[in-house]
Amino acid sequence: MLSESSAAVVTATLPVVRAHGEAITGRFYQRMFDAHPDLLDLFNRGNQATGAQKAALASAVVAYAAHLTGDTGMPWGPILDRIAHKHASLGITATQYPIVGRHLLAAVGEVLGDAVTPEVAAAWDEVYWLLACELIAREARLYAGAGVPEGGPVWRDWRVTGRTRESADVVSLILAPAGGGAAPGFTPGEYVSVAVDLDGGRGQQIRQYSLSGRPGADHWRITVKRVRGEGGAPDGMVSGHLHDRVTVGDTLRLSPAFGDVDATGGNGPLLLVSAGIGLTPAMATLAHLADRDPGRRVTLAHADRDAEAHALRAELPALQQRLPNLAVQLWYLDAAGADLPGLKAEVSAGLIDPDRLPLPAGAAVHLCGPIAFMNLVRGNLLRRGVPAERIAYEVFGPGMLPG
Repeated sequence: MLSESSAAVVTATLPVVRAHGEAITGRFYQRMFDAHPDLLDLFNRGNQATGAQKAALASAVVAYAAHLTGDTGMPWGPILDRIAHKHASLGITATQYPIVGRHLLAAVGEVLGDAVTPEVAAAWDEVYWLLACELIAREARLYAGAGVPEGGPVWRDWRVTGRTRESADVVSLILAPAGGGAAPGFTPGEYVSVAVDLDGGRGQQIRQYSLSGRPGADHWRITVKRVRGEGGAPDGMVSGHLHDRVTVGDTLRLSPAFGDVDATGGNGPLLLVSAGIGLTPAMATLAHLADRDPGRRVTLAHADRDAEAHALRAELPALQQRLPNLAVQLWYLDAAGADLPGLKAEVSAGLIDPDRLPLPAGAAVHLCGPIAFMNLVRGNLLRRGVPAERIAYEVFGPGMLPG
């Protein structure tokens, strides 16, 4: 808990810090990267370029301070778990937290100037270290559970044993441990980080990809969409590398599987809602249920540009044969040519209509797709009475959904 004296200072200064949060975090990243350019290898340069990373950090620190001072009723356990899983997938270590703390607090002083008295600096330093200690403890448990030795490397070499072009912009890679043996098991909804070295000695970049294959197989599968820059954002460095440079026989560096979301959602009725490449955890879930719980009542609702863009679509008929209670709803902006032999599906033209999603009593829901899509669907489900705790979702990038 925050000390009484620090709580009073943080409460008084929270509005000012909140108002200048992005300026502070922007200055923080500049300072830290200038002093430790090697840390650029841990951060998504696309999110740095768009400002998404600094916005997410600012909101997280301010929200945590509000949590400590009782200024919000937001539950923090799930948020800390989500951050810890992302950190573990990047190989963040406890020794890096002092670096972050030093530059973050220095940035507060540089942006707010004389308003940062020794008392104010000490209070916000206490906020930071309470947050850091909670994350360090969670990350240590995650590393232990993944078999990563204390202080040891997260990364392991994996060999590309198969490659399938799923659509014009999507490719699947089959991966096996380079040292031999079977791939570790995973829970549908978990993801792995892939670290690649950029051309021309430009350092390393890391991205997370959901595991899209069957849990329990002797290999892992990731299904990667090429990221094309829009609105001034750069093209995806890692997705472009995986599409253009990686082929069968190559080696990739992967993290263990991490992720705070179990896409299977317990044992009752399950609604899987996805859009675009967000289908990957849903496909792992269906493959898992076909092995472990084939009689379960499941609805897959997926939205895409058209049938040709719908990656892994060809796997649905076989999954439906093994899952007799699997209903499939598809929304395509262009529904021409949407029929697929052997697949029983309700196909609609246009954008997804959340009002048509079935909601059996006690259903669990998993969402994955663009932020705007998940906000639309989640808001509709909440209005229809689905408790928030029954709606799981995955955001690839900084931040969480509102509320």
